[in-house]
Amino acid sequence: MMKLLEVLAQHADPVPLKQLALETGLHPSTAHRILGAMTQSGFVERSDAGVYRLGIRLLELGSLVKSRISLRETAMPLMLRLHAATGESVNLGIRDGDEIVYVERTSSGRSSVRVVHIVGARAPLHTTATGKLFLVEDGLERIRDYARRTGLPASTAASITSLPALEKELDRVRRHGVAFDLDEVEPGVRCIGAGIHDDSGALVAGLSLSTPSERFNPEWAPLVRETADEISRALGYVAPRAG
Repeated sequence: MMKLLEVLAQHADPVPLKQLALETGLHPSTAHRILGAMTQSGFVERSDAGVYRLGIRLLELGSLVKSRISLRETAMPLMLRLHAATGESVNLGIRDGDEIVYVERTSSGRSSVRVVHIVGARAPLHTTATGKLFLVEDGLERIRDYARRTGLPASTAASITSLPALEKELDRVRRHGVAFDLDEVEPGVRCIGAGIHDDSGALVAGLSLSTPSERFNPEWAPLVRETADEISRALGYVAPRAG
């Protein structure tokens, strides 16, 4: 598949199967089978003349990668500022299906307490501060679908595991504009999260401050939200005017 993509990328014009097989060293039947699967997924387009070119799905993925790189580059200076102001770890998380994936983090270095929010780590939406922000955006019906689909598994004894409790928690998030994880992903670790929006208004990430439970300070919530709002504005987001 990678060989085929690389060859197609080298040609400005659509390429026939015979030439693709020759340049990749694949047997024509093998190349045809792989190209068929790639066509179905949108990575390759096949014309009526039987020639192939790169598909629109690659453009979509490229745009997604570009937006995430831009997000990280934009967010990091402000994450470092929040880190300096609090002395605690600051995380940048994005949604991937039913999980949050942490794509950037500043480390506090102040405690031996292990924090799961390392780059590349994953956690369920309903247990994380950032994940709760995304669930609020989903609306009631999709929240219920999520609960049925996942079964709301517990990561710790403090994790929310029932739909009524989750709905009550998300109502608080909706009203206050910030979310909390109180020992719900890992015992002894608490987080405050606020949403980051792009120029289209979509929620694209969450900024969270994670601390050992003994240092947790809920009064940091406005600072976390202000920092997330500043990142959003840097991405081109314009908040709707009240009224």
